[in-house]
Amino acid sequence: MSIPKPPPTFKTRDPSEPGFWDERFEQAFIPWDKGGVPQALQDYLAQATPVATLIPGCGTGYEVAYMSEAGWDVTAIDFSAAAVSAAQAVLGRWAGRVLQADFFTFEPATPVELIYERAFLCALPPDKRPAIVQRWAELLAPGATLAGFFFFGDGPKGPPFGIARAELERLLRPYFELIDDQPVADSMEVFVGKERWQVWRRRTTGC
Repeated sequence: MSIPKPPPTFKTRDPSEPGFWDERFEQAFIPWDKGGVPQALQDYLAQATPVATLIPGCGTGYEVAYMSEAGWDVTAIDFSAAAVSAAQAVLGRWAGRVLQADFFTFEPATPVELIYERAFLCALPPDKRPAIVQRWAELLAPGATLAGFFFFGDGPKGPPFGIARAELERLLRPYFELIDDQPVADSMEVFVGKERWQVWRRRTTGC
């Protein structure tokens, strides 16, 4: 009979700090890691034209290899050195597309036409949301796309930190218009019934 492992212990409690995520990747405590590519993203890529793409807070980054193999010019970033190492360990020849960088100061080498959102917004504390949205808007030119998964929920406990739909729309609509909104059929347990696949287009007028 195997003896169950004791639960991990962590020193860092602030998810806005790289050390929070370093500890969790170093101890292989990554319950948000799907271990593959969500179906909604696969469906989107199948009908979209490949463009320069940024994946903030990429974690293990399975999507990097999938998108790269399909001809997409992908750059993925994470401010956690341990997360970057984990991603590079699984991505083989695409490992060089994952960089350690802070999303709020990162300057892409080429203009970004798509930002893929996968549990980045919900990973950081709610007070970071306005800055995240502002940076999305700065990085995406008019007509460019923000697409991915958005976690709706209530209460401050996290990560993941759920957001009310009205709050998400209040933050995004000055810069983006919603062009697709679908339920997610293959959510991880923590997200079941609470996430949506959404596609937003950067407005050509306004902020």
